[in-house]
Amino acid sequence: MTHEELTRRQDAAAEMGLPDVARELQRTARIAVIAPDPQTGLDWRRDLLERRDGQIVVIDRGGALDRWAPGDAPDAFIVGADLAHARDGLMLLSELRSRPATRHAVIVVHDIARDPSMVPSALDIGANAVTQGAFDADEIAHRLAPLIMHKFEVDALRDSVDARLSLAVLDPLTGLYNRRYAETYMRRVIAQASETGQPFALMLLDLDRFKRVNDTYGHNVGDEVLIETARRLQANVREVDLLVRHGGEEFLIAMPATDFDAASSAAERLRRVIAETPMHASAQDTDVAITVSIGVTVCTGAPDGAHTLQGLIDAADRALYASKSEGRNLVTFADVAAA
Repeated sequence: MTHEELTRRQDAAAEMGLPDVARELQRTARIAVIAPDPQTGLDWRRDLLERRDGQIVVIDRGGALDRWAPGDAPDAFIVGADLAHARDGLMLLSELRSRPATRHAVIVVHDIARDPSMVPSALDIGANAVTQGAFDADEIAHRLAPLIMHKFEVDALRDSVDARLSLAVLDPLTGLYNRRYAETYMRRVIAQASETGQPFALMLLDLDRFKRVNDTYGHNVGDEVLIETARRLQANVREVDLLVRHGGEEFLIAMPATDFDAASSAAERLRRVIAETPMHASAQDTDVAITVSIGVTVCTGAPDGAHTLQGLIDAADRALYASKSEGRNLVTFADVAAA
């Protein structure tokens, strides 16, 4: 889905006339080994170095969760399923998947104990592959080769998309995509849904009583609230979702391959992450409590002629207005979205 999403964004950039950027796929992989103990890690590293090129380092659990500088995080991790405690390698796996610097890394879990439940558990959490029994460097090297190459391809595509879009379609305050790009992108989502019949969702989110924030604290604090709102929203959507500053204090989220239940869960999660914790504004060293109202429309079948971009936005906008009218800090669904 990530690869498809990046390709869709690349195509949208081309449609907008933005120049292409050369992609570099040839580079040396950085691989980190996290084993149950230092000597085992060194043994795994030695065996792997005999079978593949690359920078292979042995680190501990804490080292894996360091604040990596941009571009310095390992491309791949080989993680023992049992480290200091049984199955705590899975906890590390979950942590690595949750952090921006390591979210896209290749992760292979090695289970010496051959626990029959390890494979489904690790794959559910986000492992790319699971090996079991005695450490087999040939098998792990064989698993790593295509996984790392695919990661390089997706990384290069992601970098190319970012470079092409740059400031032409980015909001300078929040760094999110702007309305111009959203319109081009959404037309592609609608066209793809017409071909595949996959559902998709569109959300409009508006900060409640935002004018009062500007009037009370000033526009510098208002800007900080918008930036923090964008950060929280971005941290709580999937990579395949598109988050846009739609204008002023309004945000738009497009969610491909999303049905009613998934959209409902996502919208409620986003409402909570804004409302539950006040936003700290350094401009006046104060905390600002803010809530958000959300309107959602879901297209659950191949869009027909009624499902135009403007029609979908209008439906979400009506639902947003209903959330405001009913008391704010609410999620409301449009009642005209099903195909």
